[in-house]
Amino acid sequence: MATDQSYSRELGDFLRSRRQRTTPEDLGLEPGPRRKVAGLRREELALLAGLSTDYYQRLEQGRNVRPSDAVLDSIADALALDEVERRHMLMLARATRQPDAQVQRRPDRVPASTRRLLPLMGVPAVVLGRHLDVLAWNALAAELLGDPASYPPEQRNFLIGLFSDESRLHCADWETTALEYIGMLRAAVAADPGHPRAAAVVGELSIRSPEFRRLWARHDVRESVHGEKVIHHPRLGDIDMEWDAYPLPGNPGPVMLVFTPRPGPADDQLRLLGTLAETRPAEPHPAVRQTC
Repeated sequence: MATDQSYSRELGDFLRSRRQRTTPEDLGLEPGPRRKVAGLRREELALLAGLSTDYYQRLEQGRNVRPSDAVLDSIADALALDEVERRHMLMLARATRQPDAQVQRRPDRVPASTRRLLPLMGVPAVVLGRHLDVLAWNALAAELLGDPASYPPEQRNFLIGLFSDESRLHCADWETTALEYIGMLRAAVAADPGHPRAAAVVGELSIRSPEFRRLWARHDVRESVHGEKVIHHPRLGDIDMEWDAYPLPGNPGPVMLVFTPRPGPADDQLRLLGTLAETRPAEPHPAVRQTC
């Protein structure tokens, strides 16, 4: 069960992160002398949004405040939020107006038609659950990224894999990718802050990785459906790929990530990747983990 208090805390943390990141210069204001904070002060943001400082402070602290859409629009304008951030804030705030809201939690499921489609695809593809758990994959994906079957089910997660030592070695732009995946997970958390799988993933990474704690505290959110990345394959070298995320049925449903080669040498590398995938042993074996 996700309570309105969970959403209030998540909303307050998000607003605080955006306020601390916004400077007076960003809004065309003079910073003033002897300023001790980099971002806006609470009273400055409250003034810009037309709110009392006490009300805004209680909002950041998650103290039983259920703001109207008009108030939220004023805050979004004051913070110069983009459309993705504005939708994220509105979703959290609207959930605070539903006391003791019950979220219907259904397990992530891969449609049978998608399972039949995966082995027929001529490009690497994986199906991810809402918390970035790897639910299904084809042989090309196993050859490109490492075989998920080599890991326990609870470790078959794109974000957990990204914070492994192997991914750091083989990911050309590791932090950019980390921010993408963390932003996708943050969007899932907004839909259900109390979900036990979200708590498990965030908890594990928070304990073992200072870098994760730093990036998670940014409260970035992503609705990204496209990206580019260079993946280092141990036998084929660097492969220049693009990826797209395609929503699958469900509410929320899983997504299918499809990797396609960018024009150039990657086309030939994909054909070689297919040859390697055809000769993979039937039993899973330890593989370099590359969720980047």
